[in-house]
Amino acid sequence: MLLAALVFCSGAIQPAWTRTAAHSFESFSKPQQAMVADLERRTFQWFWDGANPSSGLIPDHYPGPSFASIASVGFGLTAYGVGAERGYITRDQAVDRTLATLRFFAQAPQNDSEDDAAGYHGFFYHFLDMRTGKRFARWTELSSVDTTWLLGGVLFAQSYYDRDTPKEKEIRALADDIYRRVDWAWMQARAPLISMGWTPGGKFIDSDWKGYDEGMLVYILALGSPTHPVSDKAWSAWTRTYPSQWGSFYGQTFLNFAPLFGHQYSEAWVDFRGIRDAWSREHGLDYFENGRRAVYAQRAYAIANPGHWKDYDANVWGLTACNGPGDITVKLPDGKAHKFDGYTARGAGLDYISDDGTIAPTAAGGSIAFAPEIAVPALQAMKDRYGGAVYNNYGFVDAFNPSLDSDATPKEGRVVLGKGWFDTLQIGIDQGPIVLMIENWRSDFVWKVMRRNPYVRKGLLRAGFTGGWLEQVSK
Repeated sequence: MLLAALVFCSGAIQPAWTRTAAHSFESFSKPQQAMVADLERRTFQWFWDGANPSSGLIPDHYPGPSFASIASVGFGLTAYGVGAERGYITRDQAVDRTLATLRFFAQAPQNDSEDDAAGYHGFFYHFLDMRTGKRFARWTELSSVDTTWLLGGVLFAQSYYDRDTPKEKEIRALADDIYRRVDWAWMQARAPLISMGWTPGGKFIDSDWKGYDEGMLVYILALGSPTHPVSDKAWSAWTRTYPSQWGSFYGQTFLNFAPLFGHQYSEAWVDFRGIRDAWSREHGLDYFENGRRAVYAQRAYAIANPGHWKDYDANVWGLTACNGPGDITVKLPDGKAHKFDGYTARGAGLDYISDDGTIAPTAAGGSIAFAPEIAVPALQAMKDRYGGAVYNNYGFVDAFNPSLDSDATPKEGRVVLGKGWFDTLQIGIDQGPIVLMIENWRSDFVWKVMRRNPYVRKGLLRAGFTGGWLEQVSK
């Protein structure tokens, strides 16, 4: 029986962080501690090596040519603080890289042109040219959620670099300016919800952020804005779209979102342990506990393995948005033709199931703060079982698929006969949760820094969150 099932069966719900106290970093074996520490450092190094040091722009994927991802930049800005605390780099190095990044975004052109801007109304395009810093192509949108993840790193920098030095003062001032410029109300094409984005040609995207997913931080930062906030109705409008996602899936009752990244991204920056809004008070759990249940449900799904994919078990699991072999159909030893996707939002939940046998290590790595007792063994097993095919200088490759073990030529990655298909790249938005959540598990570091940020606190309070650290004096 799963541990989660044991702790949920009594009437009262035990706070998630008291359960995981028995699974601290120090409680694991020395080899497991060494594995996690090595993974954290290698994954940090991906951000440090991949960034353009003059602008701070970080690629969407690396190694190899790539456009910049503003979400990768947000994760990277936060990872630099982790690196300084862990001694991977000096604080001065972190300051200089952070300052270069914030100077770029503060000065980047903002206008409504098709090609000569990095953003508009304070938002930024999802992908930027690594060299010029302008919109990478006309197919990329001005993204509300990717701007939010960028701001996660910007506001982390504002709170972390708190010393009375000229450079750290400038970091705080630039971070404040970048955040204050974002016109959240303008992005409400259908208020009180917030649109997913805008393009000069197509104008506002038809879809809004609704339904529990990675967009939670969008609303928190929009509510916390001192200059262009959205109304109090925004959060209740967001949570009113939850009901169809609440229910039981593979032994867990929780607010479902099929890919695990939806449970990881906002929680990489915001400590939801012990704080609850009206929805979570009504349902008797906080969002951290919800994420924990989602992780256990995915593991149970992999153990059941309804798709009969190779190697799925208690320690090989994890569906989330990731690369894949690349839209090919291959006849496997079972005699059936199987279609394998490229990059897509793989997942398993009440809302949908998308599973072609492709596992993303970030699903377990980015969930380590939720459920280390199952995430650590999974990461160890993947590394041990697949070795250098799955683990290299920058930690885990983005994804792998043991079922695609044939002489077929994938569109992406490579096949290692006897082991399966393996990506040859890492992706920033999959690397980011690994670094941040490992450090949150080890020390609460990112969470502690973000608790001090006045804009994050204000956004949570306006959303109706109470309890826990929100009722304590900020330190």
